[in-house]
Amino acid sequence: MLDPAQDLILRPISSVQTWVAMRYAAIRDLLKSPSDLAELRAQNAELELEIAQLQQEIISLQEQVAESQILSALLNYARSEPENRYLAANIIGKDTSPFIRSVWMDRGSDVGIKQGMPVVTERGLVGRVAEVFATSARVQLITDPEIIVNVRLQNSRSDGALAPQLSGEIWVDLIDQDIDVSPGELVLTSGLGGIYPADIPVGEVISVRKRDYELFQQVVIQPSVDVDDLEIVLIITNFRPLTTEANP
Repeated sequence: MLDPAQDLILRPISSVQTWVAMRYAAIRDLLKSPSDLAELRAQNAELELEIAQLQQEIISLQEQVAESQILSALLNYARSEPENRYLAANIIGKDTSPFIRSVWMDRGSDVGIKQGMPVVTERGLVGRVAEVFATSARVQLITDPEIIVNVRLQNSRSDGALAPQLSGEIWVDLIDQDIDVSPGELVLTSGLGGIYPADIPVGEVISVRKRDYELFQQVVIQPSVDVDDLEIVLIITNFRPLTTEANP
């Protein structure tokens, strides 16, 4: 046991030793930090890689779910139209010209695709096969100004012709002035001309343009199918159009 005098002398020394030990530990930790920092950076890099891989897996799963939903809808549609035979195709490209509205699909003559075959989704008409190659084909869309589609207004039973505009609007022309057309009326293929089967949804009337001095009125429609967002389509393979020369 220390006497009071010794304790008085040694206490400051002990405090100094404690302070020195603490500073030494801090310096030692500081000297160790570069290796610790390198290890931490390596761990962070591994975690970032794992996160990126997980995010990619999530995106892949979401794409699979979306594709499964599309295929399910197309399958249900095909089952609801048993008189037709269908072949599914993936959209693999789009024409960028403002004067040619078409997409490319990954089905061609090697699986029996022929020019003029109608192309649809579960929502309605997409267009027609315009060009065929061995493993691919070009589909002329209903938004193409050169396409020919004879249509019928569902309620009034009046016949007309699709008239896509360069502006992107889609009109139905050649409707008699005395026909009462209302927004919301469904527009279907008429089957006239033998280019498409009858009763495929084409669009819905959103406005009517009627002038007393003109022979016909026009209606503007919203297409049933968003042709700018196509991923998978169905080709009606058992329909043989009467002519394929009318369209490019």
